[in-house]
Amino acid sequence: MTTEPPPGSGGGEPPEDDPFRKRPPQQEPPQPPYGQGQPPSGAGQGSPYDASRDPYGGGSGQPPPYGGGPYGGGPQGGDPYGGYPADPLSGMPPLADSGKRTLARIIDMILVFIVVTLLAWAFGVAQYTVDADEIEFGKTFGRELLAAILYVAYDTILTAKSGQTLGKKWLGLRVANLDNGSTPSAQTSLIRALVLWVPFAFCCACVWTAICGGWSFFDKPYKQGLHDKAAKTVVVSTR
Repeated sequence: MTTEPPPGSGGGEPPEDDPFRKRPPQQEPPQPPYGQGQPPSGAGQGSPYDASRDPYGGGSGQPPPYGGGPYGGGPQGGDPYGGYPADPLSGMPPLADSGKRTLARIIDMILVFIVVTLLAWAFGVAQYTVDADEIEFGKTFGRELLAAILYVAYDTILTAKSGQTLGKKWLGLRVANLDNGSTPSAQTSLIRALVLWVPFAFCCACVWTAICGGWSFFDKPYKQGLHDKAAKTVVVSTR
């Protein structure tokens, strides 16, 4: 197994038929330009609803709809006055519980560990052997390299395919792009997997996993682990 991304899962914009991609809100119907609205019936010369006297310039005596005010903005701009960006989580499922994320990660670790152990045994790559004063570091590195490749490939391929590893699928969780809610591309999935699994395989397995994944317990407002921050993703609930 390699870390090559699956065919047809390149970077760029998510496909239009992605079922998880957030859809933009419905546009408001276009409004007539200022000063061209019609005054209410019966409004005569000098009426406060006269278009020439209407402080809003619309002829209706009412302020313009969002997006037409003096501060700009628009229906998709979050703040109608253009002061703040839209909430990227708007329209997405709720963020996943960090405890369920941890359990899903443990399931994935166990599944891949079984495969690593079987392959290491089949190819004679033990973690290390001690013979008198000699420790065979070559075998140690070989097992670590095998583990890194399998963990990264497992996470990258399944996340790019559906946003779900087996652990996440069984617990009703999914990885999504923070900006649009779609399934991450192969490139995004690879970045996320590298940050999570390479330190795990080569230097500080338990410590790094606790820090990287446990970050979501304290992160606000998106409950991101360090690997989520690197890839700009979030984990959401599918149930």
